[in-house]
Amino acid sequence: MRLPSRTHHGGWSAALLALGLAAEGASAQTTARSERLQRYANGVLSLMSYTVAPDVTTSSLSFQDASAGNPDLSMTQFGGGFVISDSTRVYLEGNAAYSRYDPRFVFSDGDVQSRIPVKWNTVSATGGVGWDFPLGSKWSLRPIFNFTLGYVASDLQVARAVVENRTEEEIEFLDGGKMKAYGLGGSLMAVYEYDKPDREIDFEGRYTNVRLHSYGSSSEAVQGKATSESLILWGRMRVPTGMMAMDRPVRYVFELAHTSYLDSSAKALGLENLTSLGIGLELDTSKHDLLFNRWRAILRHLLGPNVSGWSLGLAASF
Repeated sequence: MRLPSRTHHGGWSAALLALGLAAEGASAQTTARSERLQRYANGVLSLMSYTVAPDVTTSSLSFQDASAGNPDLSMTQFGGGFVISDSTRVYLEGNAAYSRYDPRFVFSDGDVQSRIPVKWNTVSATGGVGWDFPLGSKWSLRPIFNFTLGYVASDLQVARAVVENRTEEEIEFLDGGKMKAYGLGGSLMAVYEYDKPDREIDFEGRYTNVRLHSYGSSSEAVQGKATSESLILWGRMRVPTGMMAMDRPVRYVFELAHTSYLDSSAKALGLENLTSLGIGLELDTSKHDLLFNRWRAILRHLLGPNVSGWSLGLAASF
């Protein structure tokens, strides 16, 4: 999905400053240098917080800087979850994500300013173990324990002489810097399932709170932290199209998802909430001996503050 940038580029600049991803003028004060490094690390972990929980709205997301014609931020994730069986109500889930962020640092020696492209690549994986408590025939409640592992690598694509006025610690962090991260927390899901021949309805409400911490940084002075806190509402309805394929009815799929990001660090990027509207088709292959029982193709339209875009999603369930 390719999304346009904010209408006013100044809005992005303010957001980057709030995340601690905008560079400042050179300072001889050790405290100021440490604070800058801390903001860099916290900002990178804040980006990771968007992809901790399985979420339709951030499964394929890209912001483009209109002035440069290149993506400033892109996020991709995939994952899923399931209850082991009707008799064993253990719930398991997994989610893997990749994000790439290209902030533009401005370094100044007091007279000349240089715009430096710095690229951060983030890979993370989140697992969850919980229990499904049935509440009647259609509702259930799932408390989940979540754990996250992540890895961040930076790449300063410029000669070191350009930033010679910066400290060695800052250069190390920006040029080839590495940072590992872990997160511990939990989620609470409310699930509704209605399954009849004329229609199927699924609904999930999910609150997630995971605390992220860095370790193993290439700069010993940097220890980042962030909180991934979100509220996700997701619903899907399937109805028969009247067509048949592989001895089963082909279904229309209608989908609605809304995500609110509750932590202040994620809000600073301007993505306080995202809404996704989807429509597609589903093929039922359960009568045949295949790896998956259902296959879906869904066209989604994403809406949020000053952003909009389209994506095509492919999924399978068993």
